[in-house]
Amino acid sequence: MTTPAQTHRGVIHDIGYRPYTGPRLGRRYATRSLYVQSLRAAFGLGRSGKSKVLPFLLFGALVAPTLAIIAIVAFANLKQMPIDYSVYLSRFGVLAQIFLAAQAPVLMSRDLRHHVVPLYFSRPASRSDYVAAKFAAMVSALLIIMTLPLLVLFVGAMLNSFPVGDNLAHLMYGLIAAVLYALLYSAIGLLIAAATPRRGFGVAAIMGGLMITSGVSQIVRALTGGFDPVPRESAHWAELMSPTRTVEGLVNTLFDTGGEGFDRMAAPGTAGVLVYGAVIVLLTAGSYALMLRRYRNV
Repeated sequence: MTTPAQTHRGVIHDIGYRPYTGPRLGRRYATRSLYVQSLRAAFGLGRSGKSKVLPFLLFGALVAPTLAIIAIVAFANLKQMPIDYSVYLSRFGVLAQIFLAAQAPVLMSRDLRHHVVPLYFSRPASRSDYVAAKFAAMVSALLIIMTLPLLVLFVGAMLNSFPVGDNLAHLMYGLIAAVLYALLYSAIGLLIAAATPRRGFGVAAIMGGLMITSGVSQIVRALTGGFDPVPRESAHWAELMSPTRTVEGLVNTLFDTGGEGFDRMAAPGTAGVLVYGAVIVLLTAGSYALMLRRYRNV
């Protein structure tokens, strides 16, 4: 006699999982959180102590000369600051470039290397939100390290009883220059960093690109008579080969800064100002657009 087959029944076990019942903060909050996290990462905050060394060392290296300048002004009893605010950024701009080269891959390459970018896009934040948050964080980080030295110089000028109006105007020139540098550097640096998941390649490509274009532009300018005793104005067009020289030349021409030496960067005439400005806008907007296109395929 056969026995009927046993009926198997499923059993649901309650292992304690509970659904999320809190507020849904949405896309804007996700983008803001990504911005804050990226800005902190640019300075190594929330990471190991070793990650904080380089960004804060570069930050200190940009601020330290301003303290020396203020001390010299006080002890030598000078009647004005020995260096203009915007000129200070061009003289020590290589430190901002090193910061960009070192930290842009931290913002972009790490996510690519660890394959976590798709996880961001599974949340409310879109690809354009991701790029916007990273770009805003890099711009903010560069503005922080470039504007604080200018503010220290301004405070030093006030402590030495220099004219408020004149120094305030030149401080504004310096801040405008800092914004232009930050926007252009961030767009170019992040685009290069987004092209490779390897941080070392990104660092070398960013630093090499900025340094090589700057050097080549100076060589071409010299070959076209830009450093002659009576420099040719047309030789200044060579500065368009370098993002750094382009910003410096535009700022010097707009605000009549940079001194009177033969090595002064300047946009040649009104047409030069328009072309220099257009190049900065096109480079920034074009690099940003290419970043958006890059992340459509991730």
